[in-house]
Amino acid sequence: MPLLNDKVTICGIPELPQHVASDVSHILSIIDTHEPRPPVIDDFFEIDHELIRFDDVVAPYPGYEACTIGHIEQVLAFGERAHAKPGSHMLIHCHAGISRSQAAAAILMCQHAPGQEEAAFLRLLDLRKHGWPNTRMVEFADALLKRDGALMRGLLVYRRALIDAKPHLKEVIRNIGRGHEIPA
Repeated sequence: MPLLNDKVTICGIPELPQHVASDVSHILSIIDTHEPRPPVIDDFFEIDHELIRFDDVVAPYPGYEACTIGHIEQVLAFGERAHAKPGSHMLIHCHAGISRSQAAAAILMCQHAPGQEEAAFLRLLDLRKHGWPNTRMVEFADALLKRDGALMRGLLVYRRALIDAKPHLKEVIRNIGRGHEIPA
């Protein structure tokens, strides 16, 4: 089952060099529309690399490119390639390793694991010490994977667990304008 067998690493651009010598087979880069392709990607040996560009916003906002359903179709196509390779190791990064990469990792863990959405999102707590997955990405993935809200419920369970463990994050999330995403 992909949720348990695929190796997943999440990071931000500054951390990419730390993973060059690892056994990464697939890299998913989700970066801002104006961000240059990280040159360190060329230092990885024989990898499948997918570069997707959109900004880390959760709704259309002037001057920014929000995630579209087409972007999530690209994420899922990348996942199909990674899941097809036994023993794959996916390195998923965005700018800081907090929002887009977290959402993508959970989506890819859920892709072939219906019914394990909660477990996939909770696995994020072990993969990365901090994160706040991009809601818009999860909403699109839920629709594309026909999960009838299961990914969104998994996201909510994750957020509750994260806030329970780190209550100070409530204020951080409010300060970045995403307070509406804090579970009641």
